[in-house]
Amino acid sequence: MVQEPIRDVTTSRFGIDEELKRFEEQERNRLGIPPSARPNQWSENIAPGFSRAERPHTTVLIGGLTMAHDELIKRALRGLGYQIEVLDVPDESALRHGKEFGNRGQCNPTYFTVGNLVKHLCHLRDSGMSTQEIVAKYTFLTAGACGPCRFGTYVTEYRKALRDAGFEGFRVMLFQQQGGLAQATGDEPGIEMTPPFFLALIKAIMTGDILNTLGYRIRPYELERGATDRTIAEAKRVIGDALEAKKSIIPALLWTRRELSKIKVDRTMPKPKVGVIGEFWAMTTEGDGNYNLYRFLETEGAEVDIQIVTAWLLYNVWEVAYDTKDRMTLRRDDGGRVGLTGVDTWKRMVSLMVAEKALRVVFQTYANVAGLHGVHLPDMDELADISHRFYDNNLRGGEGHMEVGKLIMNVLHNKVNMTISVKPFGCMPSSGVSDGVQTQITELYPEGIFLPIETSGDGKVNFESRVQMMLFKAKQAALRESKEALERTGLRREDVQRVMGSFPVIGHPLFKVPHVHGSTAADVIELAELVTRPVQGLKRLVERRKQKHEFRLPENRPRSKKEAPVVPVASAADVSAAGKRALPIVS
Repeated sequence: MVQEPIRDVTTSRFGIDEELKRFEEQERNRLGIPPSARPNQWSENIAPGFSRAERPHTTVLIGGLTMAHDELIKRALRGLGYQIEVLDVPDESALRHGKEFGNRGQCNPTYFTVGNLVKHLCHLRDSGMSTQEIVAKYTFLTAGACGPCRFGTYVTEYRKALRDAGFEGFRVMLFQQQGGLAQATGDEPGIEMTPPFFLALIKAIMTGDILNTLGYRIRPYELERGATDRTIAEAKRVIGDALEAKKSIIPALLWTRRELSKIKVDRTMPKPKVGVIGEFWAMTTEGDGNYNLYRFLETEGAEVDIQIVTAWLLYNVWEVAYDTKDRMTLRRDDGGRVGLTGVDTWKRMVSLMVAEKALRVVFQTYANVAGLHGVHLPDMDELADISHRFYDNNLRGGEGHMEVGKLIMNVLHNKVNMTISVKPFGCMPSSGVSDGVQTQITELYPEGIFLPIETSGDGKVNFESRVQMMLFKAKQAALRESKEALERTGLRREDVQRVMGSFPVIGHPLFKVPHVHGSTAADVIELAELVTRPVQGLKRLVERRKQKHEFRLPENRPRSKKEAPVVPVASAADVSAAGKRALPIVS
């Protein structure tokens, strides 16, 4: 059979249109579609909003952060008069519900969060409530945003799954990352975005961050197993009572400090410190969504360095400030999504600066009162500067450039012994960073131990096996740090423990050992030398302070002869001039 030559229609726009029209007619005839049939534009049927009049008899379901955050947010919003109920931590059952009623090809945060809501509503229905009663008495509040991933379509996925599960008309309210509450109704909204609302929310988020950080800092070294968890659980209740009563949380934080001070710890045990970064939900959830990663690391003998939600608030402030400064020098204001049409730029910049300072001051105040010392919120400008050469600051979605900056900072300043980047399978923003950009970072900083790993809801054994394999290297690094510190100082572990007994402040559970090494045990050894031999210890401390961290760039890295040469990218002019002939391969 002789193949008909392909006609060149690239020079005529009308030629292309004719070819497409002819192809359309052929397909219509083949499929039996009449010429008059035209597809209707799809539009989503959005349920009515949540009005203020419905507030007394409507329960708002929330969830998606850590257990501490969800519980404290619930108590804070109850103090404002809302009926709030927290969903359970998403588990394997939620995943099954999500896969049953959701679309194919979604990332597992979608399946877990959507399935968790469907599972809860099915449980209410199975317990005797009618579907109409559930739809009338419950609504769900979730976060939303726009970006280069499925997160922007979560709300549509919620509605689709709820519809297929038999809960047609269930209300899903979207709390936008930028833009407040999305609600298509003319009535007064049921959730009012007022200053008291945001203040209560920020208080709950900050205290949740503080409790989580204290727990992960103390728990690995506790001598009585379970003491930290019991105290943190009681602290959540005490702080929650203050939030719900709309009282000052300072007394509750002081109570937390006093109770945590009673826990006995031994920080001379060499444990690798593992920093967890990655996709926001995957590194925040504390259940099957990330295979209980944090508890698994602790059971394997590691200390976990977590990321806090308050830093995400600072990142949102930084984004607006960055986009505003980027457009302030334009000759005229643009009307784009982040344009400045009708915006007083200087007023906005001052407001953002005040917001950033307020977040930092309030967080630091609460942290110091609760006994969380030595913790500082990240410098967003510094993170942006060191990561911009590897991942452009204008690329948004997920953690953006922060994931790159966090890895560099962890290795550059020896903050941890190992960094894990956890993200859902198929997460475009995080996978592009951890599997792509971070490869170059690990080449520039080969001394860092880095593990990018994906979650899919199944494959737990393989996931934990990979973590254990890399954690072995981190354990060896922590042991090596402690051994070298003992040899350098001439101390033994018994000597260090004796120093801690003589100076109770060093062995205090809330004491933050000055940072030198990646592991806490090595830092304790250095501090013991400073206490027992002040002159030598101070001299060594001054020498370390003088050492400068080398920030490495790709162009400064010596290339191996075995590396492939950089292939120049052909320009548009080259392609045009080449015409129909193939471009030569550049060797």
